[in-house]
Amino acid sequence: MMLGRGGEQPGTLRLRLPRRRHRVRSLVLGGLAISAALAVVGGTLTAYAVFRTDWNAVKRINVTKDLGTSRPAADPRALNILLIGSDSRGGPDKRFGAQVAGQRSDTVMVLHIAPGARSVVVLSVPRDSVVPIVACSPEAGTPGQVAQPAGDVEQLNATFAYGGPGCLWKTLERTTGIHVNDFIELTFTGFEHLIDDIGGVSVCLPVAVNDPDSRLHLSRGRHHVSGAQALAFWRARYIGEGSDLQRIQRDQFLMASLLHGIQRSGLAHSPSKILRVIQDVVGHGYVTTDTQMTPGRLIGIANELRGLPPRAVQFIEIPTVPYPGDPLAWVQWAQPRARALFAAIAHDARLPSVRRRARHPAATANLARQYGGITGSVSICGDGGAFSGPDGNS
Repeated sequence: MMLGRGGEQPGTLRLRLPRRRHRVRSLVLGGLAISAALAVVGGTLTAYAVFRTDWNAVKRINVTKDLGTSRPAADPRALNILLIGSDSRGGPDKRFGAQVAGQRSDTVMVLHIAPGARSVVVLSVPRDSVVPIVACSPEAGTPGQVAQPAGDVEQLNATFAYGGPGCLWKTLERTTGIHVNDFIELTFTGFEHLIDDIGGVSVCLPVAVNDPDSRLHLSRGRHHVSGAQALAFWRARYIGEGSDLQRIQRDQFLMASLLHGIQRSGLAHSPSKILRVIQDVVGHGYVTTDTQMTPGRLIGIANELRGLPPRAVQFIEIPTVPYPGDPLAWVQWAQPRARALFAAIAHDARLPSVRRRARHPAATANLARQYGGITGSVSICGDGGAFSGPDGNS
């Protein structure tokens, strides 16, 4: 039995959102959030003054009023930022399809900055993950939702569609036990501008890709692409197996390449480049965040991350298995591995090794190795498995 909106008869599943082959993929990357933070690190008072002025263009949402008091304990040594990619077609993003109504969080990540900023973990949360339906007030144009009995679930991207960023924040805190400090949401157009501002980014294809949905048309091999082409790569889904999980794998390599590009561009040490990124990404309203995020707080984060080498950034994905109620489309988190991963991030602790014969626990710094992820120093031409499959390759 399907579950309708609040007040209707509860069942097993929340009515899924329409699955469109032409849905544009969303934009927020772990590496993009890092670069956005780095972009506001200025060596001059002029850079800071411009940032304070352009900060007025940032959309801010008060989400704390709906989070309640039963939240996971915060780790005072670490910081967790929720990264949200919305496929809303408002404002400048109308050019991606103004006929597509509403918004969905097709990309969700948690950026975990470890104590002392010695390492960063970017945790990808599949958008098709099933989660409980919690009560959320209307927010940022969304209708809100009514809590449903235990066992009733919805897609994670539906949580954002019905309840906005606060509802997504609240749901992730309750299901993972990770305390979230802030959220950042970036738009399609902002992503394109950022890539162009750092001089482009490299992608590496083991096969030629001709994907009409994302408009990605590239030959086999390595390419240095502009913002528009990088966007097409990021949103491409119907290639390889055509799965969202495989798309996440490809995007992790793109994020690693983005880190390489930031390091190569010297962004953090060039006031002129810093100002251009501020004006393009922050000053034109491409950023949405919570009301607790202030210019000083963001600059503090940027200073913590300044000079962090790509090898210190890990990209991992929550382990999943098919969801029995809809095994072809939805996934659920694989336990107990997911719980161990969440605990390691929540407490920045050591976690048991998943290798049967390992004698010593694996440190948080080795999460990518334990969970099959990658670090920012990986070769971007090592993602052949993320393209394997029959769909969209030629």
